[in-house]
Amino acid sequence: MIRRSIVVGTGHYLPERVVENSWFEERLDTNDEWIRSRSGIERRHFAADGQTTSDLAIRAAKAALENAGLTADEIDGIVLATSTPDFTFPAVATMVQSGLGMTRGFAYDVQAVCAGFVFALANADAMLRAGMANRLLVIGAETFSRIMDWTDRSTCVLFGDGAGAVILEARDSAGTSDDRGILSSDLHSDGTYRDLLYVDGGVSTTGTAGQLRMQGNLVFRHAVEKLTKTAHAALDKAGLETSDVNWLVPHQANKRIISGTAQKMGLPMEKVVLTVADHGNTSAASIPLALSIANGENRFKPGDVLVTEAIGGGLSWGSVVLRW
Repeated sequence: MIRRSIVVGTGHYLPERVVENSWFEERLDTNDEWIRSRSGIERRHFAADGQTTSDLAIRAAKAALENAGLTADEIDGIVLATSTPDFTFPAVATMVQSGLGMTRGFAYDVQAVCAGFVFALANADAMLRAGMANRLLVIGAETFSRIMDWTDRSTCVLFGDGAGAVILEARDSAGTSDDRGILSSDLHSDGTYRDLLYVDGGVSTTGTAGQLRMQGNLVFRHAVEKLTKTAHAALDKAGLETSDVNWLVPHQANKRIISGTAQKMGLPMEKVVLTVADHGNTSAASIPLALSIANGENRFKPGDVLVTEAIGGGLSWGSVVLRW
């Protein structure tokens, strides 16, 4: 018998402000067709003035708790992925902890940009399997609208704000690929590609938050290959084949990257959860957002095999295989 991390609840929150592609036409040399054809994005949500990453995360966490039928005092800890924290410190997770009324357990942030939720999920799984906790809240939350260069049409049209959350619970399992829960994870980083996707500011450099910079064509070249390889590696670790996969739940960065990865994996688009058109790239929030939306639509059936994968600044990339 071994301990497995089972998903027992999902939730998400999107800011009320919806920004259609037409909003950018009035401000930049771009148009709806250009944005859709290159990214698949039609609209995204932007946080309101004064609305912070922790505000979004708290709303998503409350939704996940309600979905699981749990209260905050039944959670042992929070692992939160973000690259857009409210403050340099404390961790956004501690503000979520306070916002939920939790006075026990632990809370900390993970920073791996768009791959952050995959890293946070693998981290939480390791703690649950090791017996360090029995039930964890794993959140991805971002306010990327705060770090956009609104004169750069190649980046500012791509990103949005939002938060998603899952609750993992440790349960004894047989230790086979037929178990429910997280079956494997595969994580990678390579700092030599730092300049492909980064923010040009920080505490020890400029003393400012900075703005996002990206060499999109080069990121695209790395994305499909690396995402396909990490997904296959995680499936191998789980003792599964691509033919066993019921759903691919990818980081929602770009429809072309998603379709290219699915094609290389031999998966039809009918098996891919797509939310990028309505939300844009919400970085670490995109996978838990997609999980929550698909779960709310009852698309996942008990026993379904899901593969989540993401790549982000660092470069950092990875995948998690789980059985619903």
